Amino acid sequence: MPSEKKSQHRVAVIGGGPAGLMAAEALIAQGIAVDLYDAMPSVGRKFLLAGKGGMNLTHTEESAAFFSRYGTREAQITPMLQGFGPETLRAWVHHLGIPTFVGSSGRVFPTDMKAAPLLRAWLKRLRDAGVAFHMRHRWLGWDEARHLRFATPEGEIALHADAVVLALGGASWARLGSDGAWLPLLVQQGIDAAPLKPANCGFDIAWSEHFRQRFAGQPIKSVIASCIAIDGSETKRQGECMVTATGIEGGLIYALSAPLREHIAKYGNVILHLDLAPGKTLERVLAEVASGRGSRSMASHLQSKVGITGVKAGLLRECASKEDYADPRKLAHAIKALPLTLHATRPIDEAISSAGGVMFEALDEHLMAQNMPGVFCAGEMLDWEAPTGGYLLTACFASGRSAGLGAATWLQAKMVESAD
Repeated sequence: MPSEKKSQHRVAVIGGGPAGLMAAEALIAQGIAVDLYDAMPSVGRKFLLAGKGGMNLTHTEESAAFFSRYGTREAQITPMLQGFGPETLRAWVHHLGIPTFVGSSGRVFPTDMKAAPLLRAWLKRLRDAGVAFHMRHRWLGWDEARHLRFATPEGEIALHADAVVLALGGASWARLGSDGAWLPLLVQQGIDAAPLKPANCGFDIAWSEHFRQRFAGQPIKSVIASCIAIDGSETKRQGECMVTATGIEGGLIYALSAPLREHIAKYGNVILHLDLAPGKTLERVLAEVASGRGSRSMASHLQSKVGITGVKAGLLRECASKEDYADPRKLAHAIKALPLTLHATRPIDEAISSAGGVMFEALDEHLMAQNMPGVFCAGEMLDWEAPTGGYLLTACFASGRSAGLGAATWLQAKMVESAD
């Protein structure tokens, strides 16, 4: 709800995803007028797309584990989450009239699993509070007078704002508005930003034509994936993934995408190991592989003894050598740590999210650009990444709120200064 005390200031929020909308809500609650601009015909397009597979809002795991999901940017993201974390986010959703439930994995979803009802309720509340929405306004940077430039259906316009919150997204799913075109505009202003890279993405593998035609599109269930990061540490996760015509993707792969991507960037490729029989020890697999198979084929033997069938059997044939099949010990090792060579990430526009962006070192604790007072940044355009599971969305909400409150605090401080 808007504050009783009205301000004479107007803030431009540029970007209508979760971070921008949350910044607008934080500002309007302080009695500050808000104009929200977006290049698309409507807001929240990527948010709605994410909801098509079930709107995963956040996660219920304990705080330390949740904060750790942000990797090298944990220290920067944690204070925002402490102000608006998973429990607060869930209560906020309930206040919009949207009930939620916790899935078996600890993930939080709206009861109807949809994003659209939540977005509709939120937009109504923002409009009722006084937020003005301006669609089909593509931000072009600043003119010489520091006015905001926008391309609109009626032509280019320049507008003044007392402060600006940029929430322009990353560079994945460009057709939904996140195209990364803002990055050179900020770099030209001296705001340090890391190159945008795919995150939560698939990877290319040079499958044989036989394997590709037979198994592309099939899920690989119940496996453990592991890889060695460039610092020598091992990352390991259990879950499911999917064979694609070009390689491999899915939740299990997304969880490892950061170390896999960085290893490829440094060395040109990376080895991903799959444990095809995670419920069995190496010793047990060896004993079962080495046991007599009589007249049965090796494929039938592995299916009967180890449970290797379907796409798992195809993977083993694809990646293990004839010598491995001739030696029970080598074959057992291949089953427990099958090496897949990943050559490249899939294009950034296919990724669920992107890494890189405005560096926290270029911002103050309120997410304001140190060399551009009154310009705040939020959401996926910041230099952080996290796996799927509600972590991405939660941090977008939290950073949008932080940037909105930061802009309000900065404007209030300016009012005090001018009064003095």
